[in-house]
Amino acid sequence: MTHEASSLISEWPQYLSAAMLVMVRLSGLMVFAPLFSSAAVAPRIKAGLVIAITVLLAPAVAAVPGAHAVLEMKSVLGELGVGLMFGMSLSFLNEALMFAGAVLGMQFSFSLVNLLDPNSKVETPVLGQMLNWLGLLVIIGSGLDRTLLAAVVRSFAVAPVGHGVMDVKSAAALVTMAGGIFLAGLQLSAPVLAAALTVEVTVAVVARLSPQLPAMIVGIPAKTMISYVVLIGSLAVWPAWIERHFIALLHAAEGTLVRP
Repeated sequence: MTHEASSLISEWPQYLSAAMLVMVRLSGLMVFAPLFSSAAVAPRIKAGLVIAITVLLAPAVAAVPGAHAVLEMKSVLGELGVGLMFGMSLSFLNEALMFAGAVLGMQFSFSLVNLLDPNSKVETPVLGQMLNWLGLLVIIGSGLDRTLLAAVVRSFAVAPVGHGVMDVKSAAALVTMAGGIFLAGLQLSAPVLAAALTVEVTVAVVARLSPQLPAMIVGIPAKTMISYVVLIGSLAVWPAWIERHFIALLHAAEGTLVRP
């Protein structure tokens, strides 16, 4: 038996351990990350993608200096925490879009019109569903799904397998990103809110000056039409906003990684 063959056989358990840890880290993306967590993607396709990426990364990840490819509870929980950090951080973008859709729905008088979201299995606003699909289209069209995979691959150099740790700093960063959902949703819906408020104030002033005019009857259709026009006009800047916040959330997730 040659030296190379004997070396490969002796290191084979390490490769298998590294592959299992890599698979655990990638599983967090399939649970929470946009696009990868979609129920429209068949589970066997997700499993095949994870296995294919694991087979490609395992030899290189096992050779990273400082790698601790040992299947123990601490290593598994650490890798799971790193994967969930990436997935949950990026899922906040979808939640911000859903919140913006809920706020806009009240302005469009759609607050009682909900659809069943196949991902979360709960009822969500109609506009929230539309904005969520818009976000997915932007992610696919701008190649942010490949950017996410590249960031996860880079994370193995920052935090080698077996050294993934979720500390208090990571939890605080996750809470901060979750708090940004409301601010981001208000930023997206601000133009429509301003337009709807302007129409309501105008209708109230007209009704006050001329009580005989049917201002209240005209007010709701006028507010809906103007809000639609403003929303369609503001959609031109949404792709850049979604891409910028996706990258910002990705960098924030990378910043929570603890170096060994």
